[in-house]
Amino acid sequence: MDRSEAEISDLEGYVRELIAQVRQGGDAAVRAMTLRFDGVDLGDLPLRVQPEEFDRAEEALPKSLLDAIDAAIVNLKKGHECQLGPSEIRADIGDGVVVGERILPLDSVGLYVPRGKGSFPSVAMMLAIPAKIAGVPRPVIVTPPGPDGRVDDATLAVAKRIGVEEVYRVGGVQVVAALAYGTESIPRVPKILGPGNAYVAAAKRALYGVIDPGTPAGPSESIILADGSVPAEIAAADLMIEAEHGPDSCAVFITPDAEYAKAVAAALPALVEKLPEQRQNFIKTNFASRSKILWADSMDEAVAFSNAFAPEHLEILMDEPQEVFEKITNAGEVMVGAYAPITLGNFCAGTNAILPTGGLARAASCLGVPDFQKRSSFLMVNKSGFDKLAPTAATLADYEGFPAHAAAVRARMESSQ
Repeated sequence: MDRSEAEISDLEGYVRELIAQVRQGGDAAVRAMTLRFDGVDLGDLPLRVQPEEFDRAEEALPKSLLDAIDAAIVNLKKGHECQLGPSEIRADIGDGVVVGERILPLDSVGLYVPRGKGSFPSVAMMLAIPAKIAGVPRPVIVTPPGPDGRVDDATLAVAKRIGVEEVYRVGGVQVVAALAYGTESIPRVPKILGPGNAYVAAAKRALYGVIDPGTPAGPSESIILADGSVPAEIAAADLMIEAEHGPDSCAVFITPDAEYAKAVAAALPALVEKLPEQRQNFIKTNFASRSKILWADSMDEAVAFSNAFAPEHLEILMDEPQEVFEKITNAGEVMVGAYAPITLGNFCAGTNAILPTGGLARAASCLGVPDFQKRSSFLMVNKSGFDKLAPTAATLADYEGFPAHAAAVRARMESSQ
């Protein structure tokens, strides 16, 4: 059950020191930390990406990639537009009393798109699309720069297509602190969403109360439940999906078929050897620690383990998955059936791949349009409604020891007699 998420708390003291430096030093501290931690000297480059950089990035990309981005955007928009509900809901309590909620977009939000182990335009899509659908007027993408100080071309192409004009070439603890407190170049935001490494996660956690850190998205993790109906080679290939994210990732395969478990284990090494060396090392490292192939006594036992583990990604790798799907209670997302590898959800199917990790899927949810909204309740009362509610309110205020509460009600009751 251990996840690397638990190690994040060990970093909080250190990141608090870095946050204090950014709060005091502003842009200069952000630039110094970008050189120190990312090895990138931004020189005279502005922290904010300039308009001409968006056009240059788009021109540098092959048409096949731009077409893939466009196709993914279409699906993701469809997958998230259904989440947009009414802007106001009301309930008539009766006798002139109406209660309800107004649902409003956030004024601004920071969208953290990681880099380092790769470039992730898909993350930019997963964040920016629901933000725009929710109506956020100022979504802000932040992402670590490459060695030359430039932002990933595909991420900029995504931003341009979705309509995000504000992008900053900064990542890490320094940009989380900058977004929380504001600097000369980076205005503050009330909420920061998006996955990051352990330091980014620790910084968001340390700044809880200054900002809303949103969905707790830490190191990648997955569980695959399988009954042996899908070839072992396919199962082994799916097991590598989340395992290749990094050395702190976690991928668990569970089946009640012992021979099938052995077949998957036997197929895995040859597939790993076909990957680039860095990804091989990631998989080998996490299979030496957190990643496992497990044999359960029954599928019910496998499901019980999965629900207790509450994985970020859950794949039900079966020709007939529905019965198992109905028993799943804790998972960031569930990929149902033999033709739904996690890969599809990670990039283009229309679901959001930014999900709670570290077992927090027991209470937290997949990222979506509601994460970019806030709700304000309201109460509308006429005199008839007040006359009905006032005695109840005054009685409860008296019992709980709030005489000023009661006085505000009784003053109206007396003035109307």
